[in-house]
Amino acid sequence: MKRLEFFFDCGSPWTYLAFHEIEDVAREAGAELVWRPILVGGVFNEVNATVYEQRANPCPPKARYHAKDLQDWARAYGLRIGWPTRFPINSVRAMRGALVAQDEGHLPPYARAVFDAYWGEDRDIADPAVLTELARGVGLGADFATQLEQPEIKDRLRRNTAELVARGGFGSPTMFVGADDMYFGNDRLPLVRRALAGA
Repeated sequence: MKRLEFFFDCGSPWTYLAFHEIEDVAREAGAELVWRPILVGGVFNEVNATVYEQRANPCPPKARYHAKDLQDWARAYGLRIGWPTRFPINSVRAMRGALVAQDEGHLPPYARAVFDAYWGEDRDIADPAVLTELARGVGLGADFATQLEQPEIKDRLRRNTAELVARGGFGSPTMFVGADDMYFGNDRLPLVRRALAGA
């Protein structure tokens, strides 16, 4: 069976867009979709620190186009996206939560709730109370907040992040068709579709 891996962090706007399409991409291709929660800040710290320089010293014309491009894609997907008042966000608990949700069979609805809360409603997804409310809303149990602090969950998030770096990744979303055919960014989804069609 064809395999599509989706490495993602809910703190990325382009990942918010790609997330809302990736299940359809996999379904259309008859591919197994493998969710891979990561911490994108860990990736940046390891191999892509220029992101921080660009944020500190943005190119104004590029920043204006970036905002327009984001809205163009959101309209194309039928999504509402705003720029959060807290950006960048510390997404470590949210992404640990994605692993908890994955173990419980609730990852897509959990991640959708977190993405929508942050990018659609400007809620603070670093706040444990917000995360617990979102988790409860998708059927996760009362022990959700406790599970986020389990060493095994913390280790898995670190391992996923380290694996992405080891495989050549440098940000979110990163997708792999098969073992080593890598694609980065929401705008690469048409190429992912083509790769899956030929897989």
